[in-house]
Amino acid sequence: FGSRLEAPQPSNLLCWIARVALTLTMVIKTDLCAYTEYRIYPGHGEKFIAKDAKVHFFISAKADALFHQRIKPVKLRWTQAWRRMNKKGKVEEGGKKKTRKAQKFQKAIVGLSLDDLKKKKAQKPELRQAREAAAKEAKQRSAQKKPAAKVAAPKGKADKGAKLPKGGGAPKAGKDFKGKK
Repeated sequence: FGSRLEAPQPSNLLCWIARVALTLTMVIKTDLCAYTEYRIYPGHGEKFIAKDAKVHFFISAKADALFHQRIKPVKLRWTQAWRRMNKKGKVEEGGKKKTRKAQKFQKAIVGLSLDDLKKKKAQKPELRQAREAAAKEAKQRSAQKKPAAKVAAPKGKADKGAKLPKGGGAPKAGKDFKGKK
């Protein structure tokens, strides 16, 4: 199929006619209905021009009447607006949208840098358990020493933390009291 059509030879006449028919297809100007959004072909439909000079094409008198009754096309199942709102008709090429998997990202913990954290993860589980057990034992030893130090501290008067505030708590029932006695 070049840009130029060669003259037909008697043996290829039918092929040449088919080729010409494919290259010379007629283009038909169509409008869209302002209400239903269907295609309106030449010689069909109604045209309505509003006071503000807006031109509306309607595919049928029914669409025209519904437009003038101010019935929303979204509420009628046979309109394209309803189909669009309810996700009908259009077949997506990829099916559903693929959700991205969250990538794992490590942050340093307070007191441990990222390098130290990676080293701990790389250690064998037996070594890690042994180190954790040693740390627990050290904590227990320090916890046992602290209560002994507290017992040796001298006792003073009654607990100072249990002191009442100066106001004394509840108001006294006297002249100024305006509640039930």
